[in-house]
Amino acid sequence: MSQLSLIPPRDHLLHRQHQHLLLLFLLISPNSAAPSSAASTNYKRFKEAPQFYNSPTCPSIGTDDMCTDQAVHVAMTLDAAYLRGSMAAILSILQHTSCPQNILFHFIASATADCDHLRLTISRSFASLLFQIYLYDSKAKSGHISTSIRSALDCPLNYARIYLPNLLPSCLRRVVYLDSDLILVDDITKLAATPLGDNSALAAPEYCNANITSYFTPTFWSSPTLSLTFSARRACYFNTGVMVIDLQRWSAGDYTRKIVEWMEVQKRMRIYELGSLPPFLLVFAGKIAPVEHRWNQHGLGGDNYRGLCRGLHAGPASLLHWSGKGKPWVRLDANRPCPLDALWAPYDLLQATSALES
Repeated sequence: MSQLSLIPPRDHLLHRQHQHLLLLFLLISPNSAAPSSAASTNYKRFKEAPQFYNSPTCPSIGTDDMCTDQAVHVAMTLDAAYLRGSMAAILSILQHTSCPQNILFHFIASATADCDHLRLTISRSFASLLFQIYLYDSKAKSGHISTSIRSALDCPLNYARIYLPNLLPSCLRRVVYLDSDLILVDDITKLAATPLGDNSALAAPEYCNANITSYFTPTFWSSPTLSLTFSARRACYFNTGVMVIDLQRWSAGDYTRKIVEWMEVQKRMRIYELGSLPPFLLVFAGKIAPVEHRWNQHGLGGDNYRGLCRGLHAGPASLLHWSGKGKPWVRLDANRPCPLDALWAPYDLLQATSALES
């Protein structure tokens, strides 16, 4: 049975079975008195995805235990603007894993979002999906956010990844955090099993050939105190759209506070230009566990200014990530797709207009 509840941070009391059944009935019944924002508003509708089943070797998990260690826990943000991308990402994850019924999704949504619509959309397309939606008070966090080179990066929900240990159940240990503009073409179980070593709270593909100095302003590098931040470590760039996180180590290391402190410095001195990525680099670069590059073939959305077409990096690909300005669904709708957008298109669950009108 799907976990279709909406809960505030740190309130993780499980509903009883009959409450689950009642909620499921209210969501799917056409004559239900429950609000149907998808019907009353001009929301996009999505097709029903195929059902995916575990292979015989998969461990059995309880449908009421959202913290079980037998599952792969995936954390993603969820909003109307990127919902089409999120639906494609979910489908790709389920399609390419041998234990799809053991993937538990933890969706972070803004407290001001139409969460009824988001919940209903997911449950209609993925009838058996195990998921929770958690509320993120983006207004309370917006005071720490400074403007960046692209307005989409300034969305408060883009900063929710900083607060994951405060938003998700305290019983959770390891989660895979994923952006909504990507697809997997390999089993996410392999990514989730990434060794974190003895001390690391975070694992991600590192790119040490990237010029990390370009992510910070001259103000940062001209300050002896600030520029010494990277002096004692081999700091390499990593993309925060794909991360394996040990939430308990994160909490023990007080990393949320450390990231927020850098965001407060940014408000005073303007030490970077690129959204939520630089404070992650300031705290974690040189201190993370490595992940094969195949797990984040990023930059397929081009740069942050024009979103021009790009090709794949050399080597194998297990995850394709359209980071950058250009999103595949936008380019496809505009009849100006890039060649690699054809790899995203098969996972697009958007229902055609003609089907809606018939």
